[in-house]
Amino acid sequence: MSELKGYKGKIRDFLTQNKVEVGNLVKITSELTYSGILMPRYESGDESHIVLKLKSGYNIGIEFDKIEKIEKVGEGQSIVESTQTIEKNENLPKILLLSTGGTIASKVDYRTGAVTPALSASELYEAVPEIAKIANVDAEVLFSEYSENLQPEHWKEIAKKLDSVAKSDYAGIIIAHGTDTMHYTSSFLSFALSGFPIPIALVGSQRSSDRPSSDAALNLIAATKFLTESKTNGIYVIMHNDSNDDTIACHKGTRVRKNHTSKRGAFETVGDNPAFIVSEDKILKNMNDSFFKGEKYEPKLDLDSKIALVKYHPGYDPSQIKNLIDSGFNAIIFEGTGLGHVGNTMYDAIKDAKEKGLFLGMTSQCIDGRVSMTVYDSGRDLLELGIVPLENMTPETALVKAMWACGNSSNAEEIKELMLRNIASEF
Repeated sequence: MSELKGYKGKIRDFLTQNKVEVGNLVKITSELTYSGILMPRYESGDESHIVLKLKSGYNIGIEFDKIEKIEKVGEGQSIVESTQTIEKNENLPKILLLSTGGTIASKVDYRTGAVTPALSASELYEAVPEIAKIANVDAEVLFSEYSENLQPEHWKEIAKKLDSVAKSDYAGIIIAHGTDTMHYTSSFLSFALSGFPIPIALVGSQRSSDRPSSDAALNLIAATKFLTESKTNGIYVIMHNDSNDDTIACHKGTRVRKNHTSKRGAFETVGDNPAFIVSEDKILKNMNDSFFKGEKYEPKLDLDSKIALVKYHPGYDPSQIKNLIDSGFNAIIFEGTGLGHVGNTMYDAIKDAKEKGLFLGMTSQCIDGRVSMTVYDSGRDLLELGIVPLENMTPETALVKAMWACGNSSNAEEIKELMLRNIASEF
């Protein structure tokens, strides 16, 4: 029965005997007394715990062998479609929110435990009512995918949608996006839509909306303020600046990286401060945005996904480079050690790749700093073999830029020129 999803064996029998289903409000007597909503379990979960969502919003696992009694005290909650009518204030600016499946604004179905995006304008206003005082929102679903499932072809679809509204009257555009691959998407959009006249913010949340510590609403409110008040353009990732709720950071789309698996301030600008900080009613600018001003918008939306990111390590088998060549790859971005090195066991494979016409770029495994391949003999040897140093570009951004450059040109010299041109603050 789906009513007891994830519960097996003796726990399932116990819940059935007590006529309790997932989504019910229950009271459990154990070493302590707990009240909350019975949540579903993962199908592969153990058979030793019952999971409740407490009134605080947090989940707790209660050891089954210590439970004395369980009582159903209510039906719990399920999703009820909003019938709220939103009255738009024509004096407010208008923004577009495109959802790719992130849970920046979401609702929870306690019958299934699912967190699903709040996608209509009315759902969005209901989840984060503060937005209605800042802007009028048009909402549209592009995908409903976890960010790890988004592929380069999804980036192109997002870019095409954005290009279609380049001449619209939107003050800004929010892309609701899962956090794990957000910086890849922001990098591609930065290159493909260079000079885009409307500011774009990719926004996500590290904590789902059903948790008291969720960063979803604050990130979304800050993004809306930034888009409507900053008087800039470009592609940004907007997330918590640290673990507190005081400041939200606006990172350049090509300089940002997710540096922590779970904390709210997981995203950081590599090598610099965030471009902007949103603090209460203030927007603090840390960058000179003249780089974006006056740039002609000429979208280049194609890409070539046959690009490899190779993280060198001691013991790396150079035959893997031959496999990339034989598989039709057109470029390799090396994530080298220190100032931009790989071991001399790689030299023959690198020479072969260069002779086959692949673009070869070098970045560093170090989080910060700049590639400098003229300092040591090994770096100079690699320069002679045709590897192009990519300064302080992050490996992920270099990978995406190579996909974009190779997708929009088949000329080796032009690809090299594109890779070395500072298009969207990637250097």
